[in-house]
Amino acid sequence: MTNRLADAASPYLLQHADNPVDWWEWGQDAFEAARTRDVPIFLSIGYSACHWCHVMAHESFENAAIAEYLNANFVSIKVDREERPDIDSVYMEATVAMTGHGGWPMSVFLDHEGRPFYTGTYFPPEPRHQMSSFPQLLQAITDAWRDRRSEIEAAGQRIIDALSGRELAQPGSAPPTVEELDAAVTALSRDFDPQAGGFGGAPKFPPSMVLEFCLRYSALSGVAHAAKALDMAERTLEAMARGGMYDQIGGGFARYSVDDRWIVPHFEKMLYDNALLLRVYVHWWRLTGSHLAQRIARETAEFMIRDLTTPEGGFASALDADSEGEEGKFYAWSPDQLIEVLGDDDGQWAAQLFAVTREGTFEHGASTLQMPTDPDDASRWESVRSRLFVAREQRVHPGRDDKVVASWNGLAIAALAEAGQLLDQPAWVDAAARAGDLLISVHLGARDDDRLCRTSKDGAPGNNLGVLDDYGCVAEGLLALGQVTGEIAWQQFAGILLDIAVQHFGDGDGGFFDTADDAPDLVRRPKDPADNAEPSGWFAVANAHITFAALTGSSEHRVIAERALALVSSLAERAPRAVGWGLVAACALQAGPLEVAVVVDSEGDGGRELIDTAFASTSPGTVVAWGAEESDGAPLLRERPMIGGGPTAYVCRGFVCDRPVTTVRDLAPLVHARTAGN
Repeated sequence: MTNRLADAASPYLLQHADNPVDWWEWGQDAFEAARTRDVPIFLSIGYSACHWCHVMAHESFENAAIAEYLNANFVSIKVDREERPDIDSVYMEATVAMTGHGGWPMSVFLDHEGRPFYTGTYFPPEPRHQMSSFPQLLQAITDAWRDRRSEIEAAGQRIIDALSGRELAQPGSAPPTVEELDAAVTALSRDFDPQAGGFGGAPKFPPSMVLEFCLRYSALSGVAHAAKALDMAERTLEAMARGGMYDQIGGGFARYSVDDRWIVPHFEKMLYDNALLLRVYVHWWRLTGSHLAQRIARETAEFMIRDLTTPEGGFASALDADSEGEEGKFYAWSPDQLIEVLGDDDGQWAAQLFAVTREGTFEHGASTLQMPTDPDDASRWESVRSRLFVAREQRVHPGRDDKVVASWNGLAIAALAEAGQLLDQPAWVDAAARAGDLLISVHLGARDDDRLCRTSKDGAPGNNLGVLDDYGCVAEGLLALGQVTGEIAWQQFAGILLDIAVQHFGDGDGGFFDTADDAPDLVRRPKDPADNAEPSGWFAVANAHITFAALTGSSEHRVIAERALALVSSLAERAPRAVGWGLVAACALQAGPLEVAVVVDSEGDGGRELIDTAFASTSPGTVVAWGAEESDGAPLLRERPMIGGGPTAYVCRGFVCDRPVTTVRDLAPLVHARTAGN
């Protein structure tokens, strides 16, 4: 027997459609039912690839007795955090404030006004590990609701008042200076793990935004710690690529490492992680020529296109951690399994290469595959990898969350467009363009007000409005795609999204709310500039404004970005890991950013070497426009003729240009601001 979630679009909610729990989706109908029955609300927030969400579902939400108690004494609401990041943000903030930690599954108890009065994460079905059982908690909540209602409601209001009264750090008067960027690197170095890379201890998440900052900073002129920043980035990128968090057989990264050496991951693969890391690795290769960086970028791009592309051309949200009810079973190997597939000689060689031992590094004597050193025989390695991949394909695959999230697809578009250009893979650019078409036709085109919807599935738009990071990340993706393809329409769509972001999300003081001014009301309007596992909407919008301003010459967009980044000045030294994407944007401002225009004839012939050289620029935030002089709508190309009738490049900052050049030899030194690490 199914419940109300059978009609949901979210794959995560559909996972719970057969639970005996009488679930509701978030909405006024659920709250009205709670008022009518005079019972509290149990809010459960998770996502489809979350291992412990599955565990709690199997232990409690599929348990008939627990479900019967929930149905009798609560209205139960299930939320997909990826569909409704606004709801997740509000109640995660409350959970962290009340318990000191957060995570998923998130379990929150609300009154009829949506105020949280008790919060937590995973609860077991019986007492264990000094944790109360879920049934014990439900009984205690029921008793408190019956006997101490006024106390509960007053406590919920105090929580909301306290969170609403929190003030953000006082912004500076301008974006970060070079000295403040220097201070950010110094602060990062104090948290850096020189042995294993990364920042802090276990669990370790890929610090994608901070790594992008370190690479950009190391390419700036006049900074104090370029070599240190590059060293932190390279050590971390190599350690992640050689560890078990990276899928050595199929490419792509898991969500995080449970240990501090990147050996054992939490096995779910998220689109946003892989999009961000693809971009970081291809930028590392561009900066240093690292062969490891190029290999990881290629394999990650291939993974994204092979395993995450949807039939409609977008990119699916995630792959689960579990298969056959076990976490990591799809990815782990024993020595005997390697020998079974590869034979004795190649199996033992592979076990040594991948650090697979009899004891195992994971569970049940199995190991995650690492690659501490490069193989000594490249052709043998390719044969081994190919045979293991074919054999692994016969295993039961982890589930896939097929919903298309706008912001994550924006990140994927930017990464694939840039990587396709830099590594000469036009198929990757085509994949990015197909995803862009889907976002325009379905996420934007489904509405008549130029507003984005957050998600789609099977080509149908979801019901939830886009949040701030959807506008910022999609705009950035479209701007990258427009630069690589030379098609101005992508840039124009990005401009529409940025205008909406300012109009409907701006706070009037240079910052941004996470939800639009006409979004459905929550107990408070979320406003969080800090990066999390993905860039904050605040800094994503700022980054896209910088790129748009450089491509169009719009001083208005430049000013908006500078005002938004003033907050980073006050946090660069105190909390650089929270503002990595803001520091990325600040590096672009410090570099100009460079504007490179490559003018070709009206047929678009010639100039490819100049165009490729422009995209190879290591100067942070460089923008590239290419096409004919009379290109409609491309300001960087206007009134810039070809010299001697041949393709010509103009390198500018703020529309003040150096002399035009016609050869790669003359262009290359103009687009490389400095030697990385010096």
